[in-house]
Amino acid sequence: MQLVYKALATGLFISYLPSKIIKFKKNTGAGFLGTLWGIPLVLLFPQDPVLYLLAMLLFWILAVWVCKKVQFKGYTGHDNPKIVIDEMAGYITAMAFLPHTWPYLLAAFVLFRTFDTVKLGPVKTFDKMENAFGIVFDDVSAGLLANICIQICIIFINKG
Repeated sequence: MQLVYKALATGLFISYLPSKIIKFKKNTGAGFLGTLWGIPLVLLFPQDPVLYLLAMLLFWILAVWVCKKVQFKGYTGHDNPKIVIDEMAGYITAMAFLPHTWPYLLAAFVLFRTFDTVKLGPVKTFDKMENAFGIVFDDVSAGLLANICIQICIIFINKG
């Protein structure tokens, strides 16, 4: 069962790829690849807002549970870069209630990665938490900030 938890936590082991290629760099790009995994997940999510919300909440719960299972079983340290299910949860959040079209997928990707890297406000608060909830919800809050920015842009574009 531990192998299943590791597979889920690492995006089917995609987070191992960068460290095999780039051995000298601290930031391996695993988070970038984990966010890329979020795109097909979002495309599989329902378009109906209520069902999307339900699926997103269930994914958050799954992500926290999986992080808790692997955090103390070889994936030690604060927000281990091998764990990328949190990036998937953050990207899913960034795409909440948005059309599943390439302009939105790309905007959510860029904004989410930016907020996840810069760690403003709530992102920084959750990032300081030393538990599975903090690992996931720093990314969820970065996704929420990205989503809010996109929603505000939509409002201004529709008014113009």
